[in-house]
Amino acid sequence: MDTERLIELETKLAYQEDTIQQLNDVVCRQQGQIDILLEKCDLLISKTKELADKFPDDFDDNERPPHY
Repeated sequence: MDTERLIELETKLAYQEDTIQQLNDVVCRQQGQIDILLEKCDLLISKTKELADKFPDDFDDNERPPHY
C-alpha cells in the first residue's frame, strides 16, 4: 500500500470516529430528554388520577363534549 493511500484511509477513519462521537453525544442528550419527559408524563398521569378520584362525577368518559 502506498503512503498516500494509507494517509487517506487514516484521515477518513478519523473523521468517521469524530462523527460517531458526535452522534453518540446527541443520542445521549436525547435519551436524557426522553427520561425527563417520561417522568413528567408519569407525574401528569398520577395527578390526573388523583383529580379523577377526587371528583369522579366530573370525569364521565361517555359524556359528549359541549361542542357537539
